[in-house]
Amino acid sequence: QVQLVESGGGLVQAGGSLRLSCAASGRTFSIYAMGWFRQAPGKEREFVAVIRGSGGSTYYADSVKGRFTISRDNAKNTLYLQMNSLKPEDTAVYYCAAGPNYGSSSLRYDYWGQGTQVTVSS
Repeated sequence: QVQLVESGGGLVQAGGSLRLSCAASGRTFSIYAMGWFRQAPGKEREFVAVIRGSGGSTYYADSVKGRFTISRDNAKNTLYLQMNSLKPEDTAVYYCAAGPNYGSSSLRYDYWGQGTQVTVSS
């Protein structure tokens, strides 16, 4: 069982930056692939980024590639998402998720956080 708690969301102007954190409970954090997803009002949840348990591989949605960076600190049981050059279309609730398999499908993830709101003003 893994419990996930996101933090770091907020209101930022276009072009600004935010760093999201996801704190995980449990001693087995490093075995899980970790992903970030987001859901805007009236839209389906979409994949943002994923990182392997070891941190050795990452993969991004085309919409955030070059602007967002996913990372993890297994010693601190924490996942991060550094978001730069934010755009109004990045506005959404951001969720972190943990699962046994590396991938972009939400079906691969067994555990989810409650989400943190990110709002980018124009």
